[in-house]
Amino acid sequence: MFGIVRPCRHRLGESLTSQWMAHLCGLCLALRGDHGQFARIVTNYDGLLISVLTEAQAGTGGGRRRTAGPCPLRGMRTASVARGEGARLAAAVSLVLASAKVRDHVTDGDGLLARRPVARAARRVAARWDAAGARTGTAVGFDTAVLLDAVDRQSGVEALAGPGTPVLAVTEPTETATAAAFAHTARLAGRPGNAGPLAEAGRLFGRLAHLLDAVEDREADAASGAWNPLTATGTPLAEARRLADDAVRGVKLALREAEFTDGRLVHRLLVHELRTSVDRAFGTASCAHASTAPHPSAPRAAGPYAPPGTPGGPAAPPPPQPPRNRRGLLAGCAVWLGLACTCQLCCGTYSDPWTGERKQAQCGNCDCGGCGDCCQCCQCCGEDGCCDGCCDGCDCGCDCGC
Repeated sequence: MFGIVRPCRHRLGESLTSQWMAHLCGLCLALRGDHGQFARIVTNYDGLLISVLTEAQAGTGGGRRRTAGPCPLRGMRTASVARGEGARLAAAVSLVLASAKVRDHVTDGDGLLARRPVARAARRVAARWDAAGARTGTAVGFDTAVLLDAVDRQSGVEALAGPGTPVLAVTEPTETATAAAFAHTARLAGRPGNAGPLAEAGRLFGRLAHLLDAVEDREADAASGAWNPLTATGTPLAEARRLADDAVRGVKLALREAEFTDGRLVHRLLVHELRTSVDRAFGTASCAHASTAPHPSAPRAAGPYAPPGTPGGPAAPPPPQPPRNRRGLLAGCAVWLGLACTCQLCCGTYSDPWTGERKQAQCGNCDCGGCGDCCQCCQCCGEDGCCDGCCDGCDCGCDCGC
């Protein structure tokens, strides 16, 4: 599972988490349906944004959702998942993205791919994914040639880059590819007027994805001698951060120009979570699941008038227990075995085999830390930390009363 937008369910909330999972499962099932079980390994967090954008513009009607059968990754429970052209376009883009990722690892000689037989096999798999992505793209009216051209041009652009080359010259192929994919969601949703703003949002998202990947891999690339755009062009981290921050602001402004039927999840992922992705890559901030500590400037009361759960006040009431849908011993053990075989017990989130409660795995992708502000509104709503109305009308769960 790769991608720069890796939201934490504690920030998304239950409603948006269920929507996000619907698109993640929809992408996975679209890959399986069109290309077989093995293709499901290319499921990635950034690819599902295509499905999210399509549904946000078109709505959930018209057969764009279906009930999927039990799956080990969902604790053997059914779920409503995204379907249709948006999910298939996301599958096509994911296949090409994964193909490019494999080729990049082969070029760098990472791990087992440094061995020629393994590298040859990986190249054949990448070529099959390119062809499969092209077939699915054609089925939904999208020419993946622009993606393949970007992949082909990338190596030539990198070969010509050197000290003093603008790093944006290196990110251009990625920007072009993601702009085309984002813009096509407007055509699938029947909103051609959104194509321009979404193309701009996609271009900046591609820039951001390339920059953050370079930042996160910089030390490892230096140790292994692999090519890195920041090192090759002599771009300092401060400049990379400036470009990343500008891209986040640009995506937010571009999305304002587009019209959505329900843009809450798009806003959360491409405004709030992009900011979190930048902070994570540069190691500057993170978010806590929840914080009960009062603000330093908040007045403190004592005695019976103190707020519940604070020093000197009455004890806080226990949280309500979630409803449980318990399984029997044998059925729970069978589901547990499925979770173990699919690595869900150690990665990501999973449903408890017996109670159905959502749980976070020990080495899951939750990046919550200790800032005490799950909303992070003041970090995303304005350049100076003050709200500028970016959350008006989106109902994404962010309280912009900062």
